[in-house]
Amino acid sequence: MTTQQIPVVVLAGFLGAGKTTLLNHLLRSARGTRIGVMVNDFGDIGIDAMTVAGQVGSTVSLGNGCLCCAVDASELDEYLEVLTRPELRLDVIVIEASGLAEPQELVRMVLASDNERIVYGGLVEVVDAAEFAGTRARHPETDRHLAAADLVVVNKADRVSPEELRTVRETVTGLAGRAAVVEAVQGRVDPELLFDRVVPEGEITGQMSIEDILYGSEDGDDAHPHAAYETVSLTASTPLHPRRLMAFLDSRPEGLYRIKGFVDFGTADPANRYGVHAVGRFLRFSPEPWPEGEPRLTQLVLIGTGVDAAALRKELAACEQNGPGDLPDETSMWGVLRYVPGTEDEPDAAAS
Repeated sequence: MTTQQIPVVVLAGFLGAGKTTLLNHLLRSARGTRIGVMVNDFGDIGIDAMTVAGQVGSTVSLGNGCLCCAVDASELDEYLEVLTRPELRLDVIVIEASGLAEPQELVRMVLASDNERIVYGGLVEVVDAAEFAGTRARHPETDRHLAAADLVVVNKADRVSPEELRTVRETVTGLAGRAAVVEAVQGRVDPELLFDRVVPEGEITGQMSIEDILYGSEDGDDAHPHAAYETVSLTASTPLHPRRLMAFLDSRPEGLYRIKGFVDFGTADPANRYGVHAVGRFLRFSPEPWPEGEPRLTQLVLIGTGVDAAALRKELAACEQNGPGDLPDETSMWGVLRYVPGTEDEPDAAAS
C-alpha cells in the first residue's frame, strides 16, 4: 500500500492582505489536525497567547500538535525533510511565502523536491479587497501571482461595499483563470477547503471545540462564518473509462479546487486502484493494489466554490464504462500514467 503523503500548501499575498491572520486561524482551528508551518519569522504567529521571537533555523512547538519553523528559501528542502519525519505525524504543511521567494518559485521548489513524503497542496493567494486596486498599481506582479494561484481568498470582504466587492471578485476571477475564488473576513476560510481536517477520537464532526469557545468572540466567529464551499461525493460500482475521466479532469470547471479519492479502471488495470489527488491545476495518480476483501468501487470527493453538483455528477457518470463494447484498449491508460510519479522526467509534469 502507498504511504499517505503530506500536502504542502503555499500561502502567498502582499503585505497586509491577511496571510498571517489566515494562518493563525488555521492553527486555532487545527483541533486534531497536526499542522507544520514554515515562515520567515515567528513574530506574528500566535497561538494560545504565545508569541515567539524566532531566528532562522529555529523550530518551536505551538502546543497543540502543530510545529513552526523559521526558514529562508534556500533551506526549504532541508526543513521539509525535518517536518516530514514520521514521528512528527504532521497532516499538512503550510509555507507562508512572505519574505521567502516568489510564490511561483516556491511552488516549483515543492514540485521539484525529491521528498517522497510530500505532495503539492496548492498555491493560495490572499488579496485585500479594500486595497486591491492600489496593490495592483504598486505591484504589477499581482496579475502574474493570481494567474498561478489554485485558490484565491478575497479577504477583508467586510471593508468594502457589495458593489466594490463584486468588482474586485470579477477582476480577480478574470485574472485567476480556473482557480477557485472565495470571499473571507478575518481570514476565516474553512480548513476543509485546504486540507482534510482530522477529527479527534470521540469528537462529533461539527461540534464546537475548545478553540471555538476560546476564540469565538475574538475572531467574530458568530458574525462571520467560514467562507462557503461545496462538497460533491460520488461512488460508482462500474469502472471508469480512463480516456473519458482524463477528458473530464483536463476540462474541470473553474471553482473546482480539490479532487480526492480512488478510481477503478477495471480491465485497464485489474490489479490496482488509483488514488487521485488534484488541487487547482495539479494532478497526480497513485496506483496501489486493491485491499483484500474490499469491494471494487470508484469513490471520489470534489470540493470547490460555486460548482454545479448535478452537472459534475452527470459528467462523472458519463465516464463509466458501458458494457463489453466500451472496454479500454491497451493505450487508454497513457493519459493517466503521465500523472503517476516516476513516469515523467520533469518534476512539474503533474501540473496540468
